[in-house]
Amino acid sequence: MTDYFDMTGKVVLVTGGSRGLGFEMAKGFAAQGADIIVTSRKLDDCRAAAAAIEAMGRRALAHGCHVGRWDQLDGLVEAAYGAFGRVDVLVNNAGIAPAASSSLEMTEELIDKTFAVNFKGPFRLCALIGSRMKAAGGGAIINVTSTGAVHPEPEFGPYAAAKAGLNVVTKSFALEYGPAVRVNAIMAGPFWTDISKSWRAEADENSTSAVRRIGRPDEVVTTALYLASDRSSYTTGTVIALDGGLR
Repeated sequence: MTDYFDMTGKVVLVTGGSRGLGFEMAKGFAAQGADIIVTSRKLDDCRAAAAAIEAMGRRALAHGCHVGRWDQLDGLVEAAYGAFGRVDVLVNNAGIAPAASSSLEMTEELIDKTFAVNFKGPFRLCALIGSRMKAAGGGAIINVTSTGAVHPEPEFGPYAAAKAGLNVVTKSFALEYGPAVRVNAIMAGPFWTDISKSWRAEADENSTSAVRRIGRPDEVVTTALYLASDRSSYTTGTVIALDGGLR
């Protein structure tokens, strides 16, 4: 059978790629033949993730970068293109969700930090890499957002707003860089990963979603592979709710 998700010869950059859904997607793309650029704030974690990908027989670049700091993003892009010559798929996965007990307790610093990582950084990477993709004739961008954007909780208001903003600019980038570059978003619900280990069992048992459980990592991997592959050639500017039918 034809492997619809074959990524042989592709180069994929995953932010927040050393843990959680980012690492699962990085491994998923590598399993389909892609070479991977792993970036997150902690270089040692990136190196460990890159080593795991290289053990799968793929090339990998580890690059430490805080996506909330624009002055580091040019260096990330230059390192990626310097190592591989191109980026075929960008996965904007990095995110933070700091909480406060009430809106009154939200500080300007906390709001700025939340927007920097969840909105400003992905926006800038879409611009930096999307423009290069368009000039090269094609590519795919996947923004990982959150169902918090449509189901906001008071203690995570700025996070929800930042992810909602990323949903919106997904469409604007699709229009700006199309038809060569497709830009979509995965609006993820709760998932069973190492990052969620403090609450995942309880959330899984008490889920009120249509499937009565939280997501498993392979379920985000297949969605990312679809959006990155030519099989989704008519899908762009779209936000896919990957939440098991969350209420």
